Amino acid sequence: MKHFRTWLLLAIILMPLMQSCLAGKYMCNYALKPTPHGVEDIERTRHKADSLLPGSTAWYDNLQAQGILKDTTITGYNGRKIYAAYVPAADPAKAAGTAIVVHGYTDNHFVFLYLVRMYRDSFNYNVLFPDLPYHGYSEGEAAQMGWLDRYDVEKWAEVAHGIWNDDFMVVHGVSMGAATTMMMSGDELPPYVRAFVEDCGYSSVWDQFAHNLKDSFHLPPFPILNSASIVCKHRYGWGFKEASSVKQLAKCERPMLFIHGDADDFVPFSHLQKNYDAKIHGYKEMWVAEGAVHANSYARHPEAYVEHVRNFLEKVKRM
Repeated sequence: MKHFRTWLLLAIILMPLMQSCLAGKYMCNYALKPTPHGVEDIERTRHKADSLLPGSTAWYDNLQAQGILKDTTITGYNGRKIYAAYVPAADPAKAAGTAIVVHGYTDNHFVFLYLVRMYRDSFNYNVLFPDLPYHGYSEGEAAQMGWLDRYDVEKWAEVAHGIWNDDFMVVHGVSMGAATTMMMSGDELPPYVRAFVEDCGYSSVWDQFAHNLKDSFHLPPFPILNSASIVCKHRYGWGFKEASSVKQLAKCERPMLFIHGDADDFVPFSHLQKNYDAKIHGYKEMWVAEGAVHANSYARHPEAYVEHVRNFLEKVKRM
C-alpha cells in the first residue's frame, strides 16, 4: 500500500507535465507543419497572387514562356533542395539594382508577384524570389519561421549577385518573409546587400506564437509554448525565443523600411514599434498603412506603397 501511494502521488505530480509535453508536441506540429503545403498548395497560391494583383499569374506565365523568367535550385542550409524563380529587369542594360522578394508563412514565390512586378516593371530591378523550405517547390521538414530561412536567403543573395553582378541589392519580405529579412539583417553580409524592406513582420517567434495561442485557443504561453519550444529545439536546432527579429535588428547597420497595417490583428500592430525601436544603428523609416489588415498594405494602398518603397530606395542610393 505504501508503494501504491508513492506511485499514485508520482503519477499525480507527473500528469500535468506529461500533458504539457503532449500539448507542446501538438503545437509544434500544428505551427510548423501546416497543411496543405508545398507543391500540393501551388494552385491555391496562384489564385491568391491574382487576388492581390489581377493578371499576375498570366504575367508570370508569359515571361516564363518567352524564356525571360527562369528558375533554379540549390542546396540549402539544411542540405535540402530549395527553389527560386528569377527575372531580369525590364530594361536589363539599365537595371537599377536587384531585389530578393521573400514570401510569408504557408505561401510561396507566386503569392507576392505584385512585389516582383513592382521591382521589375516600376523600378527596373532584377528580381529573384525563392520558395522557403517546406513551401512551394522547396524541400523541408517544417517551416522554420525565418530563423533558419535567413541562411537560405543569404545563399540566394549570392546566387543573384552571381547572375547580375549588381552592387545594390534590397531584400524585401512580407510577414514571415519580413521576419526572415529582419533576422538576416543582423548577420554579417556582403557589401552589395544595401537595404531591407520589412512588411508586417513579427518581433520574435515566441511573441507571435504567444499571440496566436491566446487569440485562437485562449491559452497563456506557459507551459504549452515552453514545451513546444523545447520540442522545436530538439527537432530543428532552435527555440522560439532565440528566433528574434528584435535581437537581430539591434545589430543591423544598413537602412531599413518598416511597413505595417494599423488594422493588423494577426501580427499585432504593436510589433511594428518594437521592431522599429530595436534598430538602433543606421538609417530607418516607418510607414503605417491606414486600415490595412495583415499583409494587406499594398492591396489597400498600392500607389502609396510603391512610392514609399521607391523613395526609400532612392534615398539609400544617395547615402
